[in-house]
Amino acid sequence: MKILITGGAGFIGSHIADACIEAGHEVAILDNFKSGEEANVNPRARLHRADIRDASAVRTIFEAERPDIVSHHAAMASVAHSLREPGPTMEVNVMGTLHTLLAAKEGGVKKFIFASTGGVIYGEPAPERIPVSETEPLDPLSPYALSKKLGEDIVRFYSSFGKFSFTIFRYANVYGPRQTSKGEAGVIPIFSELMREGRQPTIFGDGTKTRDYVHIEDVVAANMLALLGGNNETLNIGTGRETTDQKVFTLVARAMKYTGKPLYAPFREGENRRIALDATRAKKILGWEPRRRTLTIP
Repeated sequence: MKILITGGAGFIGSHIADACIEAGHEVAILDNFKSGEEANVNPRARLHRADIRDASAVRTIFEAERPDIVSHHAAMASVAHSLREPGPTMEVNVMGTLHTLLAAKEGGVKKFIFASTGGVIYGEPAPERIPVSETEPLDPLSPYALSKKLGEDIVRFYSSFGKFSFTIFRYANVYGPRQTSKGEAGVIPIFSELMREGRQPTIFGDGTKTRDYVHIEDVVAANMLALLGGNNETLNIGTGRETTDQKVFTLVARAMKYTGKPLYAPFREGENRRIALDATRAKKILGWEPRRRTLTIP
């Protein structure tokens, strides 16, 4: 199959590109390198430097590539940035997704895989409902979360309108190789970088805030299964386990041989206090389950 991966130079997208190429698929990458890295690009992939906010450029790339499947991972993924300046997040995550879907419709794409979020999109679920399932009411906590909810709605609409199938993945906190402290940032590379420089990392809150950490290898496995299955499904991709910020700090400090203490700052607006994802449906629909159920820091 011919697969076009938006954001294919980024942390998640580049790993998916590698796996698709290894499986024998033809891969093209669309990336503006705002957060992607040249070193992440597989030399066997065709690279298009473009921004999904540019509808004309997106359309031209689709006309040249004629992909069978689109794996849409290009996004602005910062909650904090979306709160400070929501415009760019909406432009990329909503309008950029719309441009990609319109090009997919015109280009005869067979399937559209969309990367959503499984954290702030659910709001603050009651403790007894954690891990949360896909039936949890959506209550976005930030403009970023809202942009992903709107993106999901646009995907469902245009897949029906354009007569192609979709799979929407609501990811937990993805971690692993190639993740950096910019772009698709996570607390692990941020802590690691600060500790390496001998600087004191900050925990926002009292250390009890929790996240569900899913390894990039497991995320890639879900995406590979979605090439042939999971049509017209919305699926959580996570471990179902909560890990506190304090635990993350301890694990990273141990790996980095850092002996300092964290700074503590107030909880940040727009973030969950507790979250973990129930991926039972992904197992039922795709036969997927995480191989790494516990956060590990090499």
